Amino acid sequence: MAFVSSTVMKLQLYVQQVNSALEETSQQVLQGLPRVMRDAKMIHQEALMLREKMQSIRHEIVQVEKATGNSMASLEKIDRIKTDLQTAKEALHEADNWTLLATDIEEVFESKNVEKIAGKLVSMQQSLNILANSTDYEDRKMQLEGLKNRLEAIASPQLVQAFTAGHIEESRALVSIFGGMERVGQLIKYYDRCQKGALCEMWRSTVEGDQDHTVLEWITAFYDMLLNNWHKQVKWCQSVFGEANSLVDIYCEVLANLEPSLNDCIDLALKQQPQQQHLTFLAHLKRITQTFANNLHLAVQAHTKRRDAWSSLAAAIYSVYTPYMGRYAALEEGHMAGQLGALKGGGHDDLMDAIQGLGQSISNAISIAQDAWKRCATFTEGCGFAGLIKALKVYFSSYLDLYSSVLRQLEANRAEHETWNVFQMCLTLLQTTGEFLNELKRLDEELVQSILECSRKDSFNAFINILLEPLAQQELRQLVSAVQDGVTTSCLESVTLNVEKFCRDVHYSTYKVIFSPVAALLDKGAQSWMSAAASPTKSAHHNLPDYSFAPQEYITEIGEYLMTLPQHLEPFLVRGGDNPSLTGALQVEGGGVGQGGGGFADLLLGMVARGACQTYLDHILATTQLTATQSKQLAIDIKYLGNVLEDLGFGLLDSLQHVSVLLKVPADEYQSQTTGAPPKLVAAVRQMRDIPST
Repeated sequence: MAFVSSTVMKLQLYVQQVNSALEETSQQVLQGLPRVMRDAKMIHQEALMLREKMQSIRHEIVQVEKATGNSMASLEKIDRIKTDLQTAKEALHEADNWTLLATDIEEVFESKNVEKIAGKLVSMQQSLNILANSTDYEDRKMQLEGLKNRLEAIASPQLVQAFTAGHIEESRALVSIFGGMERVGQLIKYYDRCQKGALCEMWRSTVEGDQDHTVLEWITAFYDMLLNNWHKQVKWCQSVFGEANSLVDIYCEVLANLEPSLNDCIDLALKQQPQQQHLTFLAHLKRITQTFANNLHLAVQAHTKRRDAWSSLAAAIYSVYTPYMGRYAALEEGHMAGQLGALKGGGHDDLMDAIQGLGQSISNAISIAQDAWKRCATFTEGCGFAGLIKALKVYFSSYLDLYSSVLRQLEANRAEHETWNVFQMCLTLLQTTGEFLNELKRLDEELVQSILECSRKDSFNAFINILLEPLAQQELRQLVSAVQDGVTTSCLESVTLNVEKFCRDVHYSTYKVIFSPVAALLDKGAQSWMSAAASPTKSAHHNLPDYSFAPQEYITEIGEYLMTLPQHLEPFLVRGGDNPSLTGALQVEGGGVGQGGGGFADLLLGMVARGACQTYLDHILATTQLTATQSKQLAIDIKYLGNVLEDLGFGLLDSLQHVSVLLKVPADEYQSQTTGAPPKLVAAVRQMRDIPST
């Protein structure tokens, strides 16, 4: 309570103090109001007086203008007359000066003193500028230009000597002289001609005086001279002219007008080398040019303000390769053909050695192609991709011929080898082809990706315009556009299709080899039951139960053969039970996939199982007559084949299963127990069993 009471007392004191302050302030305001009112009234009176004075002054100004208007106009007219007189006086003076200068100029010209002559001509130029409105201005101008030309002719030896020797002080003096005559541009033209002549002479001396060195060494030395000269001349030009922009045009013209031209020298060097080495030579030269261009680019950026400077120089530097870009496909074909020839090496007398040699060559063959597209990216800056694709198609076609040659040898010499040896060689060739196909597809994806990456570079479009002719530009742009839009997802599609076709050819040969024993045994079995049907004998065996029949020899031999197939496939199983290369090659066939549907072993066994069932069915349906005993026996044989196939993980074809059932149906129950079976099979079995239709 004491704290509250104390606080309340403090608040009351504060309220009293505030009230006192407010009352005091109010009193002061009330006391000051009369003075404020008086001040406001005085300001209002002064504003009224000021407005009256302003109106009075304005009235006086109007009166003065009316009274003195004519006088002012007269004064202005007199001033214009004075100015015209002054101008006329100066013109007369300059006319007299021009006459005196024109009279004295011949004497000065006789002295051959360039500085004195230039001084006179500068004075005449100044006089001519004042006489710009005179009636004979054009005549005087032509006269002065003639005199300037005479001075230029007199000074030209001195100009050439100063520019050629690189004398800075003499050159500066000449720039000052020609600047006064408004002819610095003409002076720069002299400098340009001197530089072009000096640079062209450097090249000519290099070629004619250095026959012990190669073209590559000539060009390398010339590039070094150009680069050193650029650095030297940039400093000289900035010291003499204040800028070095003309150097860009000088270098462009020099590179375009060398004698002999760079292309003539390159062509000469190519003629002295095997065709397979042409691209290697050009690629080496391109690296030399690239180094020079990069170094010069840095120098240009540092000292030249022209925006188009580097684009012009780059076109001049790289245009030497334009003719070879048009021949790039042929050059690349020749280069890869030489590498492929080295890859072939000597022939193999043994077929298995030849097939294994193909497998060992795949990595090198793909590496050659990868080097080609890397070379295309560096040598052509990506502009040769259209030609590269053409060259790769020719190259892979030639490489695939090696496979075709081995397959032809394999088929021609098949009779000389045991079945299992031929089978192993066929599978090895099929595996090798599958591996090649997989590598080819990976290369194709890399090639498409490379085109996309290259097309994203800023320099790509610039190099297209520099290195390619218009038709080649259009072809490349269409290719890049198709790849970017997803229209083209494969650059080597035709090659892939050819390899897949070869896979099918090898598959067919492999299938023929592995299936030939089955086909022979089925032919043997068909002949046995057909001959028995042709000469039927009465027998009581037709009433015997099924367990009284045993599979015949031909079908048991087929079963034994099929059961041995996995053993012969085992060498081709990689760890994990699969072989991606073989599986891929077998899957190219498409419809040849068996019921197993697993790895390559299941695929191949499925093909054989399906072929055995279909061939067996064809032989049965070709039979015209079967006895009851033969029907039961044939059904037992089919059941045995089904058991063998089940052990291998497969089963009979549905059609063959139906035939097996139809062969066992009693004749008197045939009509009632065959519902649901295919009508064609029902009719065929009825006919061969000689069951009457009711």
